[in-house]
Amino acid sequence: MLSEALRSSLEGCARSAIGMDFRIDCITPISGGDINTTLKLGGSTSDVFVKLRPAGDLAMFAAEADGLRALSRCPALRTPAVLGLGEADGHAFLLLEWLDIAPLRSDAEARRAGEALAELHRCTGEHFGWPQDNFIGSTPQTNGETDNWSQFFVQKRLQPQFALAARNGFKGELQQHGERICEKTPGLFIDYHPRPSLLHGDLWSGNIGALPDGTPVLFDPACHFGDREADVAMSELFGGFPLGFYAAYRTALPLHENYERRKALYNLYHILNHLNLFGRGYLNQSLKLAGQLARELGR
Repeated sequence: MLSEALRSSLEGCARSAIGMDFRIDCITPISGGDINTTLKLGGSTSDVFVKLRPAGDLAMFAAEADGLRALSRCPALRTPAVLGLGEADGHAFLLLEWLDIAPLRSDAEARRAGEALAELHRCTGEHFGWPQDNFIGSTPQTNGETDNWSQFFVQKRLQPQFALAARNGFKGELQQHGERICEKTPGLFIDYHPRPSLLHGDLWSGNIGALPDGTPVLFDPACHFGDREADVAMSELFGGFPLGFYAAYRTALPLHENYERRKALYNLYHILNHLNLFGRGYLNQSLKLAGQLARELGR
């Protein structure tokens, strides 16, 4: 499964980070990832977790490591520690601390996770955006920094996804909706002025869990400073989180009364990204959500 050159590089990287001898004794494939090969590497002294991609994709792992380090500054949650990243034998790799992470199950875990997300969102920056570009899944995500959130979201999030959809052959009605949405989006922020909160950026149920003691864990980020509603909105996609999560979050940080109107805007970005990553199976959902939003904004 691993070439000798790749195995040697991973062992050396782990030894440097852990500070003790590390030899790979067993390799266990880990399911759940859509875009990477993921493995648990068992050693005599400890276990580690590795993600693999073609060598040309090292920038994706560098951006992920940057995001994990940013999230780790919030004491209310855990992230896997970054042990190293590099290239070997045609592969890019990201080596992380192994954590025994399980999905949020109990109400207590869900509530603690909601409180932790509120604490994360209390970490604020001076500007919206992020100093470096990064990725949402495997899609490049351009950033930069600005004081205008609605402009940032239109120019750096929605417009690139609509343009990519057009290049992928999804034109016509979807693009018409996109033009209206991008034109009218500032109207959603006339009476709402969010602070630049630190966002996970790709917060769905597959990117959050809990340790055995209940500590919330976040991973696979697409970090930037933005409207905290964007994280909450995405968390409601693809099945959502347990109800206790939202109750605890709203108690700690109440949402604005017009959150539901902006939720569709924020989730459109992720649905379009799924359309661009995975194809036509997301077209109807993209058209429905874009059409609904275009009509509401046109009133």
